[in-house]
Formats: sequence, structure tokens, C-alpha cells
Amino acid sequence: MAFFEKIKSKFIRSQDKDKYLTGLSRSRKSFGDRIRALSNSFHGVTDELLEEIMIILLESDMGIHTAQKVVELFEERSKEIKNYDSMEDYLISILYDFYNPEQDEDWSLQEEGPTVIMMVGVNGSGKTTTTAKLIQYFQELGKKPVVAAADTFRAGAVDQIEIWAERLNAPCVAGKEKQDPASVIVDGCKYAKEHNMDVLICDTAGRLQNKLNLMRELEKMSRVAGKQIEGAPHETWLVLDATTGQNGISQAKEFMEVTPVSGIILTKMDGTAKGGVVMAIRDQLGLPVRFLGLGEKPADLRPFDLSSYLIGITKGLEEE
Repeated sequence: MAFFEKIKSKFIRSQDKDKYLTGLSRSRKSFGDRIRALSNSFHGVTDELLEEIMIILLESDMGIHTAQKVVELFEERSKEIKNYDSMEDYLISILYDFYNPEQDEDWSLQEEGPTVIMMVGVNGSGKTTTTAKLIQYFQELGKKPVVAAADTFRAGAVDQIEIWAERLNAPCVAGKEKQDPASVIVDGCKYAKEHNMDVLICDTAGRLQNKLNLMRELEKMSRVAGKQIEGAPHETWLVLDATTGQNGISQAKEFMEVTPVSGIILTKMDGTAKGGVVMAIRDQLGLPVRFLGLGEKPADLRPFDLSSYLIGITKGLEEE
């Protein structure tokens, strides 16, 4: 069985398949359709073909270093490629192996007490909106989430998350303007424990202009959370805007300098044709992608699934 058929059989049983197909349609048109167009002139793995693949990878926002690695792996397997169909199949399998999901540990909720998730990212990345979408995600799992609105320095940030929480009928521990963010985290931890909540999602500030202040702020928030709830924060998720591409990766590297990051949430994937940034994130940051934003609605934030992602940006299910 060809590699694509193996991952497709799993994909068609996925509850998220429609969201992946719809949310990644722009990337599929720019990436998958262009790969398929190579079939018109396929005469084996030539230097010209490798150059064409490199261009497509670069324009999908994989970045030069990542794209070069993928092309080199493709060239190494070139003797196994007999026709266009096998070429496309091998490229998909190479991307799968390159990401290598088996090396990641799955994140999970704590068996006892609240799980504390720290949300970090620059202003404009969709961090506060993503925090709200996570509320609904955990509610769908039958869990009780509470959010701590600790971005007390950006005008309107607290109001924004409060409105979302009210819509989703979830409690929100809100800080006042200019309040010490760490004190909001303490209040959030206390609320989560006293009300037997399953998850505490902490929306933090996104300033990178002064990394020293940000480092101290994030360190303090993590420290006070750990004093209130053992092991907290259990996850620190960095929110990146997919439409910013390589600039988002540069932002991620700066955040990783100031706080431990356990995973990436990639927002606005439906708004970009450059879906290859997932591979660049994996290669350049060495972090797992935990969620993809595949639309504007709360239900459009879905757990990252590599097989669904690869099908979404390459073939889709158009042949059916």
C-alpha cells in the first residue's frame, strides 16, 4: 500500500477531516497543486525537478535550511522513484518522517488537581482569542476550564477574554489594568483549586521590546503558580501567527530565550497559503505543534495531527 493510502485510511475516520480540508485549502492550492503540476513534465528525478521542488518548498515558507534538508532526503531516495505517483508519495512520506511525531511525548491533563497552561506569544498573534478557543476545546472534552486574564498591560486584553469567557459560560479570573500579572495567576490558581476546576488557562502579556522585563515577569508567574499548584505550569504553549511565516519563527526563538516552551499553537492557518511553516517550526525550533487554528470559530482550533496536515496541504480527498 502506498504511503498516502496508509495515512488516508486513518484520515477519513477523523472527526476533524472537514476542518483540515477547509482550513488548509489555500495551502493545498499553492503547494499540493504545484507539486501535482510537476507530473506534466516528469521524466525522472533530475536536477531540474529537484530545483522545482526546492522553489515550491521555499514558497510554502519552509525556509532555506529546512527546504534543503527535505530536498536532500528526496534525492537520496530518487532511485526508488519510478513515476510521478511514486514521486508524490515519497515526498509525502519524507515530510512525515522529517517531522517524526513518534519522538514527541503526548501532553495530558493532570490526574489530580488543576492542569495549569501558560499561554505566551507576541501581541497580534491571536493569543487571547486562542485562549478563548481552548476554553471550548476543554469543554468539548467534558472538562471544567477557568481562565486567568493576566495580560494586564495591553488595553482591552482583559475585557476581550472576559467577553469570550461569558459567551462560553466559563469562569474568568480577571486582573485590573496595570495589576501585577503574577497576582492574577495566584488568584487563578486559588480559584481553580477551590472550585475543583480541571484546567487553568493563563493568558499572559506579549511584549518582546524588553526581554529582561518579560523574562522576569514570566519567571515570576511560573514561580507563583508552582507554589500554588504542584508542578505548575504543566504546559507553556507559544502562539504563533502562521501568516507571519519565518518572522514568527524568529519571535519564537526570542520567547524560548526567556521561558521554557513545551509546544506551539499555530493560528490563522486558514488565512495563509504557506502551510510549509509547520515543517520549519519543527526543524528550527525542535518543538511539537499542539494545535492548528483552521478558522475563526472557537471549534476551529483543532489538535495537530500530522497525517491530516499532510493530506490537507497535498492531495486532499479531491479524487473521491
